[in-house]
Amino acid sequence: MNIRSLTRGDGVVIGAAVLLFIASFLDIYSLDGYSGAPSAWDTLDTGMGIYMGGVIGAALIVVNRILPQPRKVAGLDLGVVGAAFTVLVVWIMFWALVDVPDGVEAGAGLILGFIASLVLAAGAIATPLLPALKGALLPAPGPAAPQPYGAQPPGGYGYPGAGAPQPGQPYGGQPQPTPPFNAAQQPGQPQPGQPAAPASDFSPFWFAVPVARPLFAEDGSQAPIAELAPGTWYLAVEQRGPALVAQTQDGRRGVLQDTSGIQRG
Repeated sequence: MNIRSLTRGDGVVIGAAVLLFIASFLDIYSLDGYSGAPSAWDTLDTGMGIYMGGVIGAALIVVNRILPQPRKVAGLDLGVVGAAFTVLVVWIMFWALVDVPDGVEAGAGLILGFIASLVLAAGAIATPLLPALKGALLPAPGPAAPQPYGAQPPGGYGYPGAGAPQPGQPYGGQPQPTPPFNAAQQPGQPQPGQPAAPASDFSPFWFAVPVARPLFAEDGSQAPIAELAPGTWYLAVEQRGPALVAQTQDGRRGVLQDTSGIQRG
């Protein structure tokens, strides 16, 4: 799981869910001169079915976002199911606010709950549509600071620098031995048995994406093979026009078609 894949819209969803949970403990109705009005938890159908239904919907949206790959239940995307929960909750809360029983008034729990559910549903629906809500909630970390001469950099994948696998070398693989120089081989020509180098003067580099973006297969098919998440550094090993061939943590390679706004390491 990668919490850096959360967007600003997810932050709105999380905040609204917290507000809805707080509202469930406040009085649903109010009456002058009367204390001890019921809260949502005095009846399970209101507390668990309505208020917690919205919180569960928000949880499904957030969990689906931080997973490496979107998950489906009975063929339905978790994020879609969560958004449907939030819309249903705001629909019920609206009619509960309109149809307040005679002799009482809507309490803080009902009013605050309706506002929270409305913001929750709006955030869930608008996040995929508005670019302002698609931005990363947490900024991507910058490249590792240069190490003093002779010092060993920290290991582990995720930051550019020494200790990372060389471009074109599989993750976790051993360095390949350098073939002996053959005087008959002209400089710049490919070695026997090796693919020809790209024609351009492209140099591999580390990069991070501003928002989650799909990685497509190198054969040109439009089926995503992985999703690049914000906050993680990936290695660009080749350039194909405006697109990049990127390598993921587990060694998979694919084409990143949308390279706008990427952060180079």
